[in-house]
Amino acid sequence: MENPEHHHASSQLGISPDDASRYVIESQKEIAYILRALMQRGEGITAHFNHGNDIILTSIIHVDADHDTAILDYGASEALDRKILDARKIIFITAQDKVKIQFTVNHIEKTDFEGRPAFKINLPESLIKLQRREFYRLTTPISRPLMCTFPLDEGKKLNLAIADISIGGIGVITPPATPKFEIDAMYRACYFTLPEIGTIVTALQVRNAFEVTMKNGTRAMRSGCMFVNLPGTMQSMIQRYIIKLERERRALQVDD
Repeated sequence: MENPEHHHASSQLGISPDDASRYVIESQKEIAYILRALMQRGEGITAHFNHGNDIILTSIIHVDADHDTAILDYGASEALDRKILDARKIIFITAQDKVKIQFTVNHIEKTDFEGRPAFKINLPESLIKLQRREFYRLTTPISRPLMCTFPLDEGKKLNLAIADISIGGIGVITPPATPKFEIDAMYRACYFTLPEIGTIVTALQVRNAFEVTMKNGTRAMRSGCMFVNLPGTMQSMIQRYIIKLERERRALQVDD
């Protein structure tokens, strides 16, 4: 029987459930080891809650494998600290040696640790480790293409269709008549709208480009662009879009 935790965790990162077993770790001993490594390196962790609308920056300061708990730094905002204590789902995202790590808990509480306030969580039942280069890319709908606007010099703008999207970046189609993107070129304040979710505003850096054949037989360039310092709230918006699109496609497959 498929573990529902696999599907839930993989959906948060836009990984297909079929591939989830390659990324999901369920050994409590290994999870404690990973969290302890994050603690020893002092890695910053973002805690996303309130349906991805709120975020707290924290870090792990103690792991108690015997009691299956971990202690995290208390947040800097009193208002957000109060809100996260009422949250029913908190998604923690961090990275170690360019490997993205994500886990989810359904409860967080306030405690005291070494004379100061802190958060306490139970060790997660599962954890995802994902190489950045392995980010799942979701093809966007051809019938409802997403358009990304790239600001150019002298107030000019370039609107390009988004071919695919992941939490790491987007692929855009560059017709022959448009300016050629140079590898490593940086475009600031680019933006595109995710239907029913909101607008993403981010810097994009061109990482690769190759020629593709469109369905109508014409040739075009597909340029892979990486998000640069994408805010956590917008990363959550992209995750929600990926989940929404996958659900819609699964529903169509069922109808067929």
